[in-house]
Amino acid sequence: MTARQATCLQAALHIGFHLLDRGGSALTAVEQTIRLLERSGLFNAGAGSRLQLDGVRRMDASLMDGRELRAGAVASVEHILHPVTAARLVMDHTDHVLLVGPMATKFAAYFKLERLRVRPRPRRRSYGGLLAHMKVRPDGHGTVGAVAVDRSGTVAAGASTGGIDRMLPGRVGDTPIIGCGVYADNRSGAVSMTGRGEGIIRLAVAKDICDRLGRGLSPTAAARHVLRAVVTRVGGAAGSLVLTPDGRFTIMHVTPHMIAGWWDGTGQPTVKDRFR
Repeated sequence: MTARQATCLQAALHIGFHLLDRGGSALTAVEQTIRLLERSGLFNAGAGSRLQLDGVRRMDASLMDGRELRAGAVASVEHILHPVTAARLVMDHTDHVLLVGPMATKFAAYFKLERLRVRPRPRRRSYGGLLAHMKVRPDGHGTVGAVAVDRSGTVAAGASTGGIDRMLPGRVGDTPIIGCGVYADNRSGAVSMTGRGEGIIRLAVAKDICDRLGRGLSPTAAARHVLRAVVTRVGGAAGSLVLTPDGRFTIMHVTPHMIAGWWDGTGQPTVKDRFR
Protein backbone atom coordinates (compact mmCIF):
# COMPACT_ATOMS: atom_id res chain seq x y z
CA MET A 1 0.00 0.00 0.00
CA THR A 2 1.45 3.33 -1.02
CA ALA A 3 0.86 6.54 0.89
CA ARG A 4 -1.06 7.92 -2.08
CA GLN A 5 -3.38 4.93 -2.14
CA ALA A 6 -4.04 5.18 1.60
CA THR A 7 -4.73 8.91 1.34
CA CYS A 8 -7.07 8.36 -1.60
CA LEU A 9 -9.01 5.67 0.22
CA GLN A 10 -9.36 7.90 3.29
CA ALA A 11 -10.66 10.72 1.08
CA ALA A 12 -13.15 8.37 -0.54
CA LEU A 13 -14.43 7.28 2.88
CA HIS A 14 -14.80 10.93 3.91
CA ILE A 15 -16.85 11.72 0.81
CA GLY A 16 -19.14 8.71 1.18
CA PHE A 17 -19.73 9.13 4.88
CA HIS A 18 -20.47 12.85 4.68
CA LEU A 19 -23.15 12.07 2.09
CA LEU A 20 -24.69 9.61 4.55
CA ASP A 21 -24.38 12.11 7.41
CA ARG A 22 -26.35 14.66 5.40
CA GLY A 23 -29.14 12.15 4.84
CA GLY A 24 -27.99 10.82 1.48
CA SER A 25 -28.76 7.31 0.33
CA ALA A 26 -26.43 4.36 0.76
CA LEU A 27 -26.52 3.88 -3.00
CA THR A 28 -25.27 7.39 -3.73
CA ALA A 29 -22.59 7.11 -1.04
CA VAL A 30 -21.30 3.89 -2.60
CA GLU A 31 -21.33 5.36 -6.10
CA GLN A 32 -19.50 8.54 -5.10
CA THR A 33 -16.93 6.63 -3.06
CA ILE A 34 -16.13 4.41 -6.03
CA ARG A 35 -16.05 7.37 -8.43
CA LEU A 36 -13.20 8.95 -6.49
CA LEU A 37 -11.24 5.68 -6.63
CA GLU A 38 -11.94 5.35 -10.37
CA ARG A 39 -10.78 8.90 -11.04
CA SER A 40 -7.57 8.61 -9.03
CA GLY A 41 -5.72 6.37 -11.47
CA LEU A 42 -4.17 4.61 -8.48
CA PHE A 43 -6.26 1.45 -8.74
CA ASN A 44 -7.29 -1.00 -11.44
CA ALA A 45 -10.55 0.79 -12.17
CA GLY A 46 -11.53 3.81 -14.25
CA ALA A 47 -8.42 5.85 -15.08
CA GLY A 48 -6.10 3.14 -13.77
CA SER A 49 -7.66 0.24 -15.69
CA ARG A 50 -5.41 -2.39 -17.22
CA LEU A 51 -5.04 -3.02 -20.93
CA GLN A 52 -6.35 -6.30 -22.27
CA LEU A 53 -4.26 -8.42 -24.62
CA ASP A 54 -5.43 -6.47 -27.66
CA GLY A 55 -4.34 -3.18 -26.06
CA VAL A 56 -7.86 -1.95 -25.19
CA ARG A 57 -9.19 -0.94 -21.78
CA ARG A 58 -12.51 -2.63 -21.04
CA MET A 59 -14.11 -2.10 -17.68
CA ASP A 60 -16.84 -3.66 -15.54
CA ALA A 61 -18.93 -2.19 -12.71
CA SER A 62 -22.09 -2.81 -10.72
CA LEU A 63 -24.34 -1.33 -8.05
CA MET A 64 -27.16 -2.81 -5.98
CA ASP A 65 -29.68 -1.22 -3.63
CA GLY A 66 -31.02 -3.36 -0.80
CA ARG A 67 -34.43 -1.76 -0.34
CA GLU A 68 -36.07 -2.93 -3.57
CA LEU A 69 -33.27 -5.17 -4.86
CA ARG A 70 -32.64 -2.81 -7.75
CA ALA A 71 -29.36 -3.37 -9.56
CA GLY A 72 -27.42 -2.11 -12.54
CA ALA A 73 -24.19 -3.23 -14.19
CA VAL A 74 -21.99 -2.81 -17.24
CA ALA A 75 -19.37 -5.16 -18.63
CA SER A 76 -16.61 -4.60 -21.19
CA VAL A 77 -17.46 -0.90 -21.43
CA GLU A 78 -14.85 1.35 -23.05
CA HIS A 79 -13.76 5.00 -23.07
CA ILE A 80 -15.53 6.22 -19.91
CA LEU A 81 -13.96 7.39 -16.67
CA HIS A 82 -16.74 6.23 -14.34
CA PRO A 83 -18.17 2.80 -15.18
CA VAL A 84 -19.93 2.76 -11.79
CA THR A 85 -22.07 5.70 -12.91
CA ALA A 86 -22.89 3.86 -16.13
CA ALA A 87 -24.11 1.01 -13.90
CA ARG A 88 -26.23 3.50 -11.94
CA LEU A 89 -27.77 4.75 -15.18
CA VAL A 90 -28.65 1.20 -16.22
CA MET A 91 -30.42 0.81 -12.87
CA ASP A 92 -32.25 4.14 -12.98
CA HIS A 93 -33.11 4.54 -16.67
CA THR A 94 -33.76 1.05 -18.01
CA ASP A 95 -35.67 -2.09 -17.09
CA HIS A 96 -32.44 -4.08 -17.44
CA VAL A 97 -29.71 -5.10 -15.03
CA LEU A 98 -26.66 -5.67 -17.24
CA LEU A 99 -25.47 -4.06 -20.48
CA VAL A 100 -22.31 -5.33 -22.18
CA GLY A 101 -19.75 -4.45 -24.82
CA PRO A 102 -20.12 -1.81 -27.52
CA MET A 103 -23.78 -1.20 -26.75
CA ALA A 104 -22.93 -0.49 -23.11
CA THR A 105 -20.37 2.03 -24.36
CA LYS A 106 -22.98 3.65 -26.63
CA PHE A 107 -25.41 3.76 -23.72
CA ALA A 108 -22.83 5.62 -21.61
CA ALA A 109 -22.10 7.99 -24.49
CA TYR A 110 -25.82 8.78 -24.82
CA PHE A 111 -25.78 10.09 -21.26
CA LYS A 112 -22.58 12.04 -22.00
CA LEU A 113 -20.52 10.43 -19.27
CA GLU A 114 -17.02 11.82 -18.89
CA ARG A 115 -14.61 10.12 -21.24
CA LEU A 116 -11.46 8.37 -20.17
CA ARG A 117 -8.26 10.15 -21.14
CA VAL A 118 -6.05 7.56 -22.75
CA ARG A 119 -2.50 7.45 -21.41
CA PRO A 120 0.46 6.39 -23.56
CA ARG A 121 1.16 3.57 -21.10
CA PRO A 122 -0.96 1.87 -18.43
CA ARG A 123 -0.12 2.83 -14.87
CA ARG A 124 1.57 0.17 -12.78
CA ARG A 125 0.15 -0.56 -10.76
CA SER A 126 -22.76 3.66 9.68
CA TYR A 127 -24.31 6.30 10.09
CA GLY A 128 -23.48 2.59 10.56
CA GLY A 129 -20.92 3.59 8.14
CA LEU A 130 -19.10 3.03 4.96
CA LEU A 131 -16.50 0.47 3.94
CA ALA A 132 -14.34 0.58 0.85
CA HIS A 133 -11.69 -1.69 -0.53
CA MET A 134 -9.26 -2.51 -3.25
CA LYS A 135 -7.63 -5.86 -3.83
CA VAL A 136 -3.85 -5.87 -3.77
CA ARG A 137 -1.94 -7.81 -6.40
CA PRO A 138 1.85 -8.11 -6.33
CA ASP A 139 2.10 -4.80 -8.20
CA GLY A 140 -0.24 -3.12 -5.73
CA HIS A 141 -3.33 -2.41 -7.83
CA GLY A 142 -6.76 -4.03 -7.98
CA THR A 143 -10.54 -3.91 -8.10
CA VAL A 144 -12.33 -1.28 -6.01
CA GLY A 145 -15.65 -1.48 -4.20
CA ALA A 146 -17.75 -0.20 -1.33
CA VAL A 147 -20.73 -1.00 0.88
CA ALA A 148 -22.79 1.39 3.00
CA VAL A 149 -25.86 1.67 5.20
CA ASP A 150 -27.88 4.88 5.47
CA ARG A 151 -30.17 6.39 8.09
CA SER A 152 -33.17 4.43 6.86
CA GLY A 153 -31.33 1.13 7.32
CA THR A 154 -31.00 0.62 3.58
CA VAL A 155 -27.80 -1.05 2.45
CA ALA A 156 -26.02 -0.81 -0.90
CA ALA A 157 -23.01 -2.39 -2.56
CA GLY A 158 -20.90 -1.61 -5.59
CA ALA A 159 -17.69 -2.52 -7.38
CA SER A 160 -15.63 -1.40 -10.36
CA THR A 161 -12.67 -2.99 -12.13
CA GLY A 162 -10.42 -2.94 -15.14
CA GLY A 163 -10.10 -6.73 -15.05
CA ILE A 164 -7.00 -8.86 -14.59
CA ASP A 165 -3.55 -9.07 -16.12
CA ARG A 166 -3.22 -10.78 -19.52
CA MET A 167 -6.99 -10.82 -19.92
CA LEU A 168 -8.49 -12.19 -23.12
CA PRO A 169 -10.79 -9.69 -24.84
CA GLY A 170 -14.34 -10.75 -24.01
CA ARG A 171 -13.53 -12.11 -20.57
CA VAL A 172 -15.92 -10.97 -17.84
CA GLY A 173 -15.20 -11.48 -14.16
CA ASP A 174 -17.39 -11.39 -11.08
CA THR A 175 -17.65 -7.61 -10.66
CA PRO A 176 -20.68 -6.95 -12.92
CA ILE A 177 -22.49 -10.18 -12.04
CA ILE A 178 -25.11 -9.56 -9.37
CA GLY A 179 -24.90 -12.22 -6.67
CA CYS A 180 -21.26 -12.90 -7.41
CA GLY A 181 -19.26 -9.67 -7.11
CA VAL A 182 -21.93 -7.68 -5.26
CA TYR A 183 -25.24 -8.19 -3.51
CA ALA A 184 -27.42 -6.07 -1.23
CA ASP A 185 -30.67 -6.88 0.57
CA ASN A 186 -32.14 -5.01 3.52
CA ARG A 187 -33.26 -8.35 4.96
CA SER A 188 -29.64 -9.50 5.30
CA GLY A 189 -26.85 -7.12 4.32
CA ALA A 190 -24.51 -5.85 1.63
CA VAL A 191 -21.43 -7.53 0.19
CA SER A 192 -18.74 -6.34 -2.22
CA MET A 193 -16.12 -8.83 -3.39
CA THR A 194 -12.66 -8.69 -4.87
CA GLY A 195 -10.29 -11.42 -5.99
CA ARG A 196 -10.11 -14.04 -8.71
CA GLY A 197 -13.39 -13.57 -10.48
CA GLU A 198 -13.75 -17.07 -11.87
CA GLY A 199 -13.81 -18.67 -8.43
CA ILE A 200 -16.16 -16.03 -7.05
CA ILE A 201 -18.57 -16.65 -9.93
CA ARG A 202 -18.53 -20.42 -9.51
CA LEU A 203 -19.65 -20.13 -5.90
CA ALA A 204 -21.94 -17.06 -6.30
CA VAL A 205 -20.09 -15.70 -3.29
CA ALA A 206 -21.83 -12.38 -2.55
CA LYS A 207 -25.31 -13.93 -2.52
CA ASP A 208 -24.10 -16.87 -0.45
CA ILE A 209 -22.74 -14.55 2.22
CA CYS A 210 -25.97 -12.54 2.26
CA ASP A 211 -28.05 -15.71 2.54
CA ARG A 212 -26.02 -16.77 5.57
CA LEU A 213 -26.52 -13.34 7.14
CA GLY A 214 -30.24 -13.80 6.60
CA ARG A 215 -30.10 -17.11 8.46
CA GLY A 216 -28.62 -15.37 11.49
CA LEU A 217 -24.86 -15.74 11.05
CA SER A 218 -22.66 -12.81 12.01
CA PRO A 219 -20.77 -10.98 9.23
CA THR A 220 -17.53 -12.58 10.41
CA ALA A 221 -18.95 -16.12 10.50
CA ALA A 222 -20.70 -15.78 7.14
CA ALA A 223 -17.65 -14.38 5.37
CA ARG A 224 -15.27 -16.88 6.96
CA HIS A 225 -17.37 -19.86 5.89
CA VAL A 226 -17.75 -18.73 2.29
CA LEU A 227 -14.16 -17.53 1.83
CA ARG A 228 -12.93 -20.86 3.16
CA ALA A 229 -14.99 -22.56 0.46
CA VAL A 230 -13.42 -20.29 -2.16
CA VAL A 231 -10.04 -21.71 -1.19
CA THR A 232 -10.94 -25.35 -0.53
CA ARG A 233 -13.49 -25.97 -3.26
CA VAL A 234 -12.20 -23.98 -6.24
CA GLY A 235 -8.65 -23.01 -5.26
CA GLY A 236 -9.54 -19.35 -5.44
CA ALA A 237 -8.53 -16.18 -3.62
CA ALA A 238 -10.89 -13.41 -2.55
CA GLY A 239 -11.65 -10.63 -0.14
CA SER A 240 -14.97 -9.27 1.06
CA LEU A 241 -16.68 -6.29 2.64
CA VAL A 242 -19.78 -7.37 4.58
CA LEU A 243 -22.20 -4.94 6.26
CA THR A 244 -25.60 -5.48 7.88
CA PRO A 245 -28.49 -3.00 8.10
CA ASP A 246 -27.83 -2.58 11.84
CA GLY A 247 -24.20 -1.59 11.20
CA ARG A 248 -22.31 -4.78 12.03
CA PHE A 249 -19.53 -5.46 9.56
CA THR A 250 -16.41 -7.37 8.71
CA ILE A 251 -13.52 -6.93 6.30
CA MET A 252 -12.04 -10.33 5.53
CA HIS A 253 -9.72 -11.79 2.92
CA VAL A 254 -7.87 -14.99 2.07
CA THR A 255 -5.28 -13.09 0.03
CA PRO A 256 -1.98 -11.92 1.56
CA HIS A 257 -3.16 -8.31 1.52
CA MET A 258 -6.26 -6.25 0.81
CA ILE A 259 -6.20 -2.49 1.19
CA ALA A 260 -9.48 -1.56 2.81
CA GLY A 261 -10.97 0.91 5.22
CA TRP A 262 -14.03 1.87 7.21
CA TRP A 263 -15.42 4.90 8.96
CA ASP A 264 -18.37 5.56 11.26
CA GLY A 265 -17.79 9.32 11.44
CA THR A 266 -15.71 9.37 14.60
CA GLY A 267 -11.98 10.07 14.62
CA GLN A 268 -10.29 9.35 11.33
CA PRO A 269 -11.05 6.55 8.84
CA THR A 270 -9.30 3.28 9.49
CA VAL A 271 -7.27 2.15 6.48
CA LYS A 272 -5.02 -0.94 6.49
CA ASP A 273 -3.66 -3.42 3.98
CA ARG A 274 -4.32 -6.52 6.08
CA PHE A 275 -7.33 -7.54 8.17
CA ARG A 276 -7.38 -10.60 10.39
